[in-house]
Amino acid sequence: MNLHDTDFDLFAVPATFAQDRAVLDARWKELQRQAHPDRFAAQGGAAQRMALQWSVRINEAYRRLRDPLQRAAYLCELRGAPIEAESNTAMPAEFLMRQMEWREALEDAVDAADIERLRQEVDTARAAALQRCAALLDEAGDAATAAREVRALMFIARFAKDVDARQEQLGQ
Repeated sequence: MNLHDTDFDLFAVPATFAQDRAVLDARWKELQRQAHPDRFAAQGGAAQRMALQWSVRINEAYRRLRDPLQRAAYLCELRGAPIEAESNTAMPAEFLMRQMEWREALEDAVDAADIERLRQEVDTARAAALQRCAALLDEAGDAATAAREVRALMFIARFAKDVDARQEQLGQ
């Protein structure tokens, strides 16, 4: 193992958006077993520190690979299309309009039914954006366009948290 390997190399899985969660889970357990600091107790402090470093690296890679949004962003960056969410906020006009409609719907929500309708719409949009990311990354090889989808997904994820907060605010 090399600390500088990609997450995909570390987990011995293809560098694709589509991943089998069971394979990732099994590989994570195997890698953690191999790198557990207790296995290196007899080899001294330096070996244990290195094992701890490996354990942290394995956990970081696992978190990134198992989360579709993080995995898509990571693939875009690996393929030369960094997300740059802080500096690149360009979105298609259609998506900007949808954001405004969602914000208005969230402000106007007065009961559980309003929140549930909005949540379903947001979940549907998230699923569609993830499907587009998969097609762009795994089929079309278009990381630049996928990066735009990832930025949209980042907004959707933040907005979903706002929906949760509004639901709590309404006491439902």
